[in-house]
Amino acid sequence: MRFEGTSSYVAAKDLTIAVNASIALERPLLVKGEPGTGKTELAKQLAGALGLELLEWHIKSTTKAQQGLYEYDAVSRLRDSQLGDERVQDVKNYIKKGKLWEAFTSDKKVVLLIDEVDKADIEFPNDLLQELDKMEFHVYETGEVVRAKNRPIIIITSNNEKELPDAFLRRCFFHYISFPDQDILTKIIDVHYPDIKKSLVSSALKQFYEIRETPGLKKKPSTSEALDWIKLLVADDIDAATLRGDDSTNLLPRLHGALLKNEQDVHLFERLAFLSRQRR
Repeated sequence: MRFEGTSSYVAAKDLTIAVNASIALERPLLVKGEPGTGKTELAKQLAGALGLELLEWHIKSTTKAQQGLYEYDAVSRLRDSQLGDERVQDVKNYIKKGKLWEAFTSDKKVVLLIDEVDKADIEFPNDLLQELDKMEFHVYETGEVVRAKNRPIIIITSNNEKELPDAFLRRCFFHYISFPDQDILTKIIDVHYPDIKKSLVSSALKQFYEIRETPGLKKKPSTSEALDWIKLLVADDIDAATLRGDDSTNLLPRLHGALLKNEQDVHLFERLAFLSRQRR
């Protein structure tokens, strides 16, 4: 069971090594990187490549670790007891299984995505230590122990918004997805737009990386934003020669709303354009 990337997902060699190492070690793969570098997509492509079901647990700021195991609806049970509903005799009727429960009790190995773990409270990773390590947990309301029939392949993503506990990190295999260089990004674009003119790609990526390397930029454009921008350039039939426009001092890229996502960065390029005109 090895992952080598897919026809629709260009995986760098170090990433495939990390994925296969985590599978061999049977440890969760913790993937960090800039937003838009394909962390979430990795789990989807891995499941597809290995022919496994994908279970997705998207973490929010209000998500609690217990929700990944199960939730007990005591309020509904109390209401039903007041109404004389016979369902109250079986507490299992009021237990909602979480994604870890689903993954543990699946008859086949699955891929479990725990997406953006750093969005939750700092205690969230610590609350999952034993469950991820032992692959089991106790259901207090029924007294049963839920154990993994088949150890799932677990992909955990983080945007590095907050530091994760050392005890949690020790239980994971770690990989940081670096922002792709121009060669890799060219291959990614080829996957999405196989018939695009090479001259447009070359010119667009030259401008794209110039934007990313601009000092003072608040938010650097991501891979997904580069793909959106390329799509718009193709849709508007813009060629390499007219990509920047006739005015060489106009540093704002065409359709810059796909790349620059806040007014500070737009104003930065407007100031740079103004200074460039002043020097002429």
